[in-house]
Amino acid sequence: MQSELENEYTGRLERTVFYPLTHTTRTYYLLVFFLAAIVAWGLYAYYTQLRYGLVVTGMSDVVPYGLYIVNFVFFIGISYAGALVSAILRLTNAGWRSPITRIAELIAVGGLTDGAIQPIIDLGRPDRILHVFEFGRFQSPLLWDMIAIMTYLAGSFIYLYLPLIPDLAFARDRLGPRNTSLKAKFYRLFSIGWEDTPEQRRRLNKSIGIMAILIIPLAVSVHTVVAFIFSLTLRPGWNSTIYGIYFVVAAVFSGTALLIIIIAGFRKAYRLHEYITEKHFRYLGYILLTMLATYLYLTFTEFITIGYKLEDGDRQLLSLIMQGSDAPWFWFFVIGGLFVPALLLIFSKRKPVTMIVIAAVLVVIGMWAKRYIIVVPTLEVPLMPFEFGSYAPNWVEISIGVGTLAGFILMMTLASKIFPLISIWEMKEQEEKKRGTVDMEGRKP
Repeated sequence: MQSELENEYTGRLERTVFYPLTHTTRTYYLLVFFLAAIVAWGLYAYYTQLRYGLVVTGMSDVVPYGLYIVNFVFFIGISYAGALVSAILRLTNAGWRSPITRIAELIAVGGLTDGAIQPIIDLGRPDRILHVFEFGRFQSPLLWDMIAIMTYLAGSFIYLYLPLIPDLAFARDRLGPRNTSLKAKFYRLFSIGWEDTPEQRRRLNKSIGIMAILIIPLAVSVHTVVAFIFSLTLRPGWNSTIYGIYFVVAAVFSGTALLIIIIAGFRKAYRLHEYITEKHFRYLGYILLTMLATYLYLTFTEFITIGYKLEDGDRQLLSLIMQGSDAPWFWFFVIGGLFVPALLLIFSKRKPVTMIVIAAVLVVIGMWAKRYIIVVPTLEVPLMPFEFGSYAPNWVEISIGVGTLAGFILMMTLASKIFPLISIWEMKEQEEKKRGTVDMEGRKP
């Protein structure tokens, strides 16, 4: 009887998870075409920038950072969803994480990929990125940042791939003729002869455990080094010792919010309600609320510290972001990105999924606004007693920024047709643990 229940569960799970890999709707093709068109427009805007230089953007000698660096910090931040949910919850053996770890790992790789190209886009001459390797000085945070991001990206790819191996083998064996020839070759190549033997399972679990331990300090180091780019610069608002932990908490905060949004989208699009349940949204909502409270505390600490002393540059900066041209961004972040989501999360008992997703959307938009507040207004404050600088992104920067976002969504959309979005082998293992047919290490007693 127990064996029949397990077989029924496994069959239902595989049908649900493999459905997106074998069935493509018209809506999917329209979405891919729409996203590809936006990416193409972004590439055209970048071609315009390459042809005429950074003069076609809204940046200047006074305000040399704009949307590109804002998006750089934002996309690197959202990659933390993979480090938090997949690594930390795996190490703590939280069984509820199993249906969402794959999506979290995909977000990590997609966010890092999009974030890593932003500094290259920011260069008027992208070929000069090679100068960092040829002439980079170890004293420069820019060199630290490049090393940290490349290491974290490599680690994230490995951490995504290792738990995929058994599921790629499932796709190789179960789908058979329903695979295209290209997909069949892909699954056969990257499943690397997986046969689910006890020795293979032991080695896989050990490798995943090692990577889970390594990926957490890598993730922390990346956003700490990103913070150093600002905090090691003698500018009003940036000259702060709190920026390292501030950026790390912000990354976990925004990454968790984006994870909630994306699992809600996939859950609805591919009917994953049985496996991604209300419980997952509630637990992620608890994490989001905890990060929100922590980030609110750090934000209060940041502004009360510079506001109490009110040095000349800081006074001008606070006036600019609280009363001046950048005030709409700041007050949207405070009200729309912190206080309103907090209320939605606290009073989400009636419609928890809807309320938590709305709160997550506001958090993501609000945290992007906060990145804008960190990057741009500081540069607008004059270092000499001259007039303030100004910055307004033009169509080139906006097009490239929107194209980058569309590229991230497109990567996630295409990945859903190649990789099982839910880890089948981990779900089966959790079900067996519930029924007592395997121990906590996944071995049969």
